[in-house]
Amino acid sequence: MAAKAKKAKKAAPKKPTKRAKLAANEYAPLSPYLKVKGAKQAIDFYKKAFNAKVRMVMEAEDKKRLMHADLIINGGEIMLSDEFAEFGQPATVPPPSVKTSTVSIHLQVDDSDKWWARATEAGAKVVMPLADQFWGDRFGMIRDPFGHVWSIASAIKKKR
Repeated sequence: MAAKAKKAKKAAPKKPTKRAKLAANEYAPLSPYLKVKGAKQAIDFYKKAFNAKVRMVMEAEDKKRLMHADLIINGGEIMLSDEFAEFGQPATVPPPSVKTSTVSIHLQVDDSDKWWARATEAGAKVVMPLADQFWGDRFGMIRDPFGHVWSIASAIKKKR
């Protein structure tokens, strides 16, 4: 039995060391898809708060809303669109419509203080203050102006 446990330990996968970079025509294997009220404004906010890069935007026929947008934030992909209530009961709705958010989006970054300052200066509200945590990260949570909750973290820098 001990030999099997030893063998299983050796077969465990290694942690990834580099982030994969998405080519212009690729999608990430897992991408959050956010519903927002005001997708154009959300994109502007994500550009200011998280240095988002816009990969693609598809306007709706009314030219006021977005059917689809694709952004890159910190090397990861996030998609979003406006709400389209006229098409019936949607599978997902923006957080303000249900007065809560059931998911938080995590950003593991190089400097959480820098990312935190940029996000809060852009208009994000503090949910959990940024602080050193017992698990070894400097971590905090914010809510964006569109109701989505984000966590921001980086490894605590060792003092010399």
